[in-house]
Amino acid sequence: MMTTATPLAPEAPRLLDAGESGLVIEFGDAIDEDVNRRVIALAAALEALCLPGLREVVPTYRSALVLFDPLLLPRHELRAAVLELATQDHAAEATGTVWRVPVLYGGAHGVDLDAVARLHGFTTDEVIGLHSGANYRVYMIGFAPGFAYLGGLPEPIHTSRRTDPRLKTPPRSISIGGRQAAISPPLEIPSGWHLLGQTPVRSYDPARTERPFLFAAGDTIRFVPIAAAEYDALCRAAEQGALIAEAEAA
Repeated sequence: MMTTATPLAPEAPRLLDAGESGLVIEFGDAIDEDVNRRVIALAAALEALCLPGLREVVPTYRSALVLFDPLLLPRHELRAAVLELATQDHAAEATGTVWRVPVLYGGAHGVDLDAVARLHGFTTDEVIGLHSGANYRVYMIGFAPGFAYLGGLPEPIHTSRRTDPRLKTPPRSISIGGRQAAISPPLEIPSGWHLLGQTPVRSYDPARTERPFLFAAGDTIRFVPIAAAEYDALCRAAEQGALIAEAEAA
């Protein structure tokens, strides 16, 4: 006689107070796609409730920060709503956009590409092939406006962060650090990550009426190598407000 296993209820998250108007919903302690999927799905479900006093839900790698007005939304009511949502499996509902992001690798646009290649015993073309051949998950947006933290970097090019971080790195840098990859916003920012290239894509543009923040947690990124002439042309188009990155159906 066959028996059907009863699905296990999702494990309840850990709830941590963050001041008078913040609540952290913690799902795990590792970089894990399933954990991140639960974070993003619950954040979306919580926002969909439109609770009075709920100001913002910020998903991260393994937790979500909820900002709220305690005069309109008592903490115990928020905690109850979170725990009720956590008993439901929303992960299957979470979908994101798949983006194709052009990159000019190496040279002045990616000053660490050669060093990364030498470190791992690859040619620069092999590093470019590995980096551009993977699908990356946007785990979170943070640190700087539009800075996208990406998981999915191929293990052969996992690279410890620099021991001497730079105070300024070029805008729109494509970089790697440890087992992570990243897309920088169109701003000069400090970084200890290794710079492989630059993209004409502006992940953040406050003047853009459509999607000022281009990427969102849960999206997928695919990098596409391009030549210098195409890069320059796309940069000019981006200055006119073009998104440049192409979206695919997830």
